[in-house]
Amino acid sequence: MRRGDVELHFFGIPDFDPAASYGSCIVQVPDTGELHRAFVDGLRAAYGKVPLSGIPRMTRPRRRRNVGGLAGFTVVDPGGNWIRIFPVSSPTAGEAGATTGGKLARALENAVVLSDSHGDTAQAAKILDGALARAADASAVERVEALAYRAELALTLADPDRANAALAEVDSIELTSLDRERLADTLSAVAELRADDDGRR
Repeated sequence: MRRGDVELHFFGIPDFDPAASYGSCIVQVPDTGELHRAFVDGLRAAYGKVPLSGIPRMTRPRRRRNVGGLAGFTVVDPGGNWIRIFPVSSPTAGEAGATTGGKLARALENAVVLSDSHGDTAQAAKILDGALARAADASAVERVEALAYRAELALTLADPDRANAALAEVDSIELTSLDRERLADTLSAVAELRADDDGRR
């Protein structure tokens, strides 16, 4: 695999099942958002959508507690290798460390680690469902972030009904202009989920 001056070399194994791959590497880049957008465009050109389940698939950039708050994303390539993309620089003081939010924000952090880092999407969905059910006092921003990720998890688990329910709940939440500004990336990702879901039908 080659992009610019980055080359990754893999070898094949006869009768190997890509779903059973333990292959993983980290690629550090100056701007994860720019690279993610290029990958999105390439995946849409090749598959008509950004695959969220099966092989290949890709997550979207989000901060991960287990790597010091760095915002990364993962590509699982056709051979089942997990290519983890992270920025070269460390997070700023405001990004690193503990989440500034309530229980729902912490549950979202845990779900991201479980699914995006460890591949345990079913357990991530279970944790998030429990937290959403108990999060009556969560802010609108926290709730939208959690529901958007829950919709993504549902699509990864081939559960379009749960994805649609989560997205419908996102639509029902009243947001201020400041909320929408804070959620700009998430709301853009929700719009892309909907567009890709239309392509899955």
